[in-house]
This record gives sequence, C-alpha cells and structure tokens, in this order.
Amino acid sequence: MTVDDYLAAVSPERAEAMALIRRMCLEELTGFTETILYGMPTYTRDGVGEVAFASQKQYISIYLMRTDVRDAHADRLVGHDMGKSCLRLRRPDRLDADLVRSMLRATAAARGPVC
Repeated sequence: MTVDDYLAAVSPERAEAMALIRRMCLEELTGFTETILYGMPTYTRDGVGEVAFASQKQYISIYLMRTDVRDAHADRLVGHDMGKSCLRLRRPDRLDADLVRSMLRATAAARGPVC
C-alpha cells in the first residue's frame, strides 16, 4: 500500500483534512522519507518514525513522536485533544493548520533521540 492508496480510501468528510496534513508533512519535513508503517502514512528520518497520521474510527490522529516538540508547543496545545504523542481531531474542519505546521517545522529542526 502507498500513501496515495491510503488517502484514496479515506472517507469523503476527512479527505480534505488528510490531504492537507500530508501536504504540510511533505513541505515541512524535508529530508524525511514518506512511507506506510503500522498501516498509516509515516515520515521517517534515519530510519526512525517521527511523524505519522491516520484516520481512526472516531477521529483523525496526528502522531508527533518528539517530546521536545510537544513540550515546546504545550501552551498552544491547551484546548486540543492531545494524548501522550497523538493529536486527535474529532472534527476535520477544526484542524489548526498553523499549529500542525509549527510542530512539523520544529520536528524537522530537532535533532537527537525521539521520545
């Protein structure tokens, strides 16, 4: 399966948000490899997955594996549904593209161990 295949199977109400997430990942995560891992689009650097996203049953998940990036954005994540490493979007139309793009840029700039 490719990322194109994955996105083609996404429900119509989530398709636009998922395409935007992918576009931001491709734009911001230069030097990363786009692949499918664990059944979802994943962006790896040096063989390590640092960002992924998925269409789950109840929401869209954006997995941000770097704790340093999440900690640096803690004030902006207030009010968002954020788990340990997963930003959950129950309504695709509420995607905070500026926040996600900022976290992707910070991920690209970060070095060192993930998590």
